[in-house]
Amino acid sequence: MTSTIEASFLGELNENLGIVHRVCWVYFPSDPLEREDVKQEILYQLWKGYPRFQRHAKFSTWMYSVALHTAITHIRRTAREQANEELTEDSAVAPSTEDQITRQEEVARLYDAIASLSAVDKAIALLHLEGHTYDEIASVIGLTAMNVSVRLVRLKRVLRDRIEKNR
Repeated sequence: MTSTIEASFLGELNENLGIVHRVCWVYFPSDPLEREDVKQEILYQLWKGYPRFQRHAKFSTWMYSVALHTAITHIRRTAREQANEELTEDSAVAPSTEDQITRQEEVARLYDAIASLSAVDKAIALLHLEGHTYDEIASVIGLTAMNVSVRLVRLKRVLRDRIEKNR
């Protein structure tokens, strides 16, 4: 029998599970095993932190915060471990693009462009795409709403240029 806390957590988690998938796809686009490992770690961190969730923000905002911090921590930990690893020929090859673009390909290009951003800029872009307000993004990232606004203007230009360059 599930407890009230567990049922509440599972309900909110299921409503917002797409957040975890999007964060994992943006931060780990080319490695399905690592993406799955990080997804599991995010879910674990969400479950572990849920009893301390204060509801000062929406559940989805808190979930983004946990997911982004977990992904970034994983990247930093992995980077330390692989600091001396050489760039292989396979990892230097860019994905090919087709002349005829479908909606799915456009979304894939957008996510590829977002994946090339810094960790903070990735988080800002993802939260913006999800429709969060500047204040909500600022509270998750730890910036001011004005700084988020300025960064978004710059990010939109950078993403547009990178997508156009890769067509």
